[in-house]
Amino acid sequence: MPRLTPPPVDRAAAARAAVAARRGRAAVKNAVAARTRSALDVAEAAWAGEPTSPEGSLRVRELLTSIPGIGPTRVARIMTELGIAESKRVGGLGVRQRRLLGDWLAAREAKGRLRSRLVVLAGPTAVGKGTVSTYIRENYPDVHLSVSATTRAPRPGEVDGVHYYFVDDAEFDRMIRDRELLEYATVHNSYRYGTPRPPLDAALNEGRSVLLEIDLQGARLVRAAMPEAVLVFLLPPTWDELVRRLIGRGTEDATEQQRRLETAKVELAAQDEFDARVVNHDVAEAAREVVELMTAPEPGRTRA
Repeated sequence: MPRLTPPPVDRAAAARAAVAARRGRAAVKNAVAARTRSALDVAEAAWAGEPTSPEGSLRVRELLTSIPGIGPTRVARIMTELGIAESKRVGGLGVRQRRLLGDWLAAREAKGRLRSRLVVLAGPTAVGKGTVSTYIRENYPDVHLSVSATTRAPRPGEVDGVHYYFVDDAEFDRMIRDRELLEYATVHNSYRYGTPRPPLDAALNEGRSVLLEIDLQGARLVRAAMPEAVLVFLLPPTWDELVRRLIGRGTEDATEQQRRLETAKVELAAQDEFDARVVNHDVAEAAREVVELMTAPEPGRTRA
């Protein structure tokens, strides 16, 4: 029997349809990630429409991963708990699976937006605290990122009032004297860092969650001043990777690098003091895990 081959025009039409379908699914995922559509709305649209619609043809895994604050590790756990296979599409779920997924999405949506919570992110030098914080600032607008004050000079690309408030020693002394700092400390036996309290209090009073990126000393002081804060320790994948990152950024000379590495060993030994630990394998995933702690009813466990 001769093999049937679609004419070129049909193949072209199929290719265009495939591209349009991918774009449609991407638009749905982007809308969920931007919070202009809820995941529950997408699921209900899939079940009310055609299985081939952008909502219906979206894989359940893709839908869940699009939800802000949920990373791939948690998505896999959720799907296992709901009994949904990795390959399942939203529109292809059976009645029981639709009910289970719908109930889970509705329960999550009922929790509302990010709760008013102070999350403190600390960790050893060069672990990527600033990079993770920047990612959260750029991708999670509901989170207020506290800006620390420091007496050190700006690094290349750092902007005053965005990354830090860069102040001199006299101004730092004034902030201490006027009790404008939640905490402050001298880091690496050189520069002083502190957390201005007025903007932090204002954000919490508005019902916003606040992320505070500080060093180990500062985290301990925040715990003493605000016991309700959730302390998160950011870990490197390996010690060798931490050394590579510190040397690779080229912002310190060899003597300063060695001093910071010695400090890092002490800091890593203190990780059990924290409520949760997040391993910075990937910046986007680490950021998701940190933001997830702002919606969790209780401090989480180690993320890896």
